[in-house]
Amino acid sequence: MKEYDKLIRDKIPKIIEEAGKNYNAEVMGEREYKSYLKKKLLEEVDEYIESEEVEELADILEVIYAIIDLKGIDLEEVERIRKKKAQDRGAFKKRLKLLKVYS
Repeated sequence: MKEYDKLIRDKIPKIIEEAGKNYNAEVMGEREYKSYLKKKLLEEVDEYIESEEVEELADILEVIYAIIDLKGIDLEEVERIRKKKAQDRGAFKKRLKLLKVYS
């Protein structure tokens, strides 16, 4: 038996059952879910940093979408804010690295 303490995707229990295995899972309350989403986001970012695989970027987005949904934020609002920040402060397309600011 292998033990876990992590947020899983919704279809993982079915996948485990189809593999002929038993499992134990529970539905989290909102506060615990929020905490586990934060942990999952860090986990997925670490996995992307290590592998640089596109699949890991998709996992990061999935967690971000779950956070947006939990907070009741409209995805269009997030995109509007992103575009406004890009317009006002720029994006990261020029690959700039700040070295010093002189007074």
